Amino acid sequence: MAISNVIDGLVSLPTGQLVALMLFLGPALYLLKIVYNLTLHPLRSFPGPILARGTFWPMIKHTTDGTAQHWITALHQKYGNVVRISPGELSFAGGGAFKDIYGYRKGGQPAFVKSPKFYSVPAGDEFAHVPDIIRATPEDHSRIRRIFSNAFSDRALKQQEPLFLTYVDLLVQRLRNVAAAAKAGKADARVNMVTMYNFTTFDIMGDLTFGEPLNLLRDNEYHPWVANMFASFRFGAYLMAMRYVPYVEPLLVRCMPASIDEKRRQHGRFSSERVDRRLAKTDARPDIWGLVLAENKDGTGPTLPLKEMYTNANLFMIAGTETTATLLSGLTYHLLRNPPALARLVAEIRTAFPVEADISIERLQHLKYLHACIEEGLRMFPPVSNGLPRIVPVGGAAVDGVWVPGGAAVMVTHLAAYRNEGNFRNAGVFAPERWLSGEEGGGGAYAHDMRAALQPFSLGPRVCLGKNMAYHEIRIILSKVLWNFDLELCPESENWADQKIFIMWDKGPLWCRAIPVR
Repeated sequence: MAISNVIDGLVSLPTGQLVALMLFLGPALYLLKIVYNLTLHPLRSFPGPILARGTFWPMIKHTTDGTAQHWITALHQKYGNVVRISPGELSFAGGGAFKDIYGYRKGGQPAFVKSPKFYSVPAGDEFAHVPDIIRATPEDHSRIRRIFSNAFSDRALKQQEPLFLTYVDLLVQRLRNVAAAAKAGKADARVNMVTMYNFTTFDIMGDLTFGEPLNLLRDNEYHPWVANMFASFRFGAYLMAMRYVPYVEPLLVRCMPASIDEKRRQHGRFSSERVDRRLAKTDARPDIWGLVLAENKDGTGPTLPLKEMYTNANLFMIAGTETTATLLSGLTYHLLRNPPALARLVAEIRTAFPVEADISIERLQHLKYLHACIEEGLRMFPPVSNGLPRIVPVGGAAVDGVWVPGGAAVMVTHLAAYRNEGNFRNAGVFAPERWLSGEEGGGGAYAHDMRAALQPFSLGPRVCLGKNMAYHEIRIILSKVLWNFDLELCPESENWADQKIFIMWDKGPLWCRAIPVR
């Protein structure tokens, strides 16, 4: 009754007085909220910049200008392994936090659930309520994962090896064509390896997912659908930032220009139409859908609703392409900036395979230095650099030895963890030998590195389904390129790794010269 009397009194005020009161109350209430965040909030004892502990504005600012992960990494270097990056969020950089946040929970302890703020799709999306393997509830995730597990098994990957080789060999031919044209004085000798790796991974995944390539390597240009996908990353970062402000996201989506909204719808239609065409084929190809359908050929196995096929196909085309190309680009850059490491890797590959035809998925798994270089590439230039937020269960939980109240959002920021000297000695140095043992590993110089602090594919029940495929694809692409070419970094790309991050790295051209090896 008292509240209704207050409301009645406010409504009866003259308009001028009511507006003046609201102009006063708004800032006053916001100031009180800041004071609460700094002095009474359950996370008040965790360190961090005062503005970040009190407001969301630093996170909004750094997310929209592409510096959030670099900012968080710098905060960890100043404040330690746990930092309060916004009123309700904690970032961890210690190696033990991965297992506590993302790993399996023992003894029936409740899991850390995914943060809706980070994982929900934009309001109004026609597939907003259709689960995919990333956004699904734990129950739906288990069901979907069981259906796709056969398509991503080692047995399936060996079946798909000829498909991989088709496009990797096409990449090699494309690089040879550039070198030949340059030698004849008909073209620039430089080649943008970011573009070449993107063309290759998208062609491979397009064929695996839809049964048809995007023909990027053939046409030597981006398909409009792929170009739109890259453009959407920056909009996604803006959308993520706006979720820190209540009620702004629906307004942002409603004010979205019609051209951007149409591109978003075209993106969904592109995947849906190609899934429909693939399902209409009757050949027994060992691509993703062929293997999924083979599991249910007698009609008694698990099935996937059509709309879930659409959403997961769309996801595979993002998660299985840009991330792999990013790692290949970053690893190539760091190898070219470290000639001794490059020379050692090239020698290992060319010695192991006197004949190019001997290069295979199975045999590449035995190259120790190649594996060490890939691990170090994942550490120095992680395709997923940001943290993946989880919500601490009711009652709280320990994370890397620190008790965190229930309801808080927690994450391990990959870039910060991989640059943490407490996890990796000389963390800013590209040193593949840290992943080797004994004398091969630098005489024990890196013996105390916390290798468990490198989790680029996450871990636990949500570990990346395509992890094995990514390793196989990275090995065979990089090995084929280095077997056939001596690569040189062009001067204009000396500082290539100094990039902003809008969900994904905002990669500029990685200009190299690819000199064919006789």
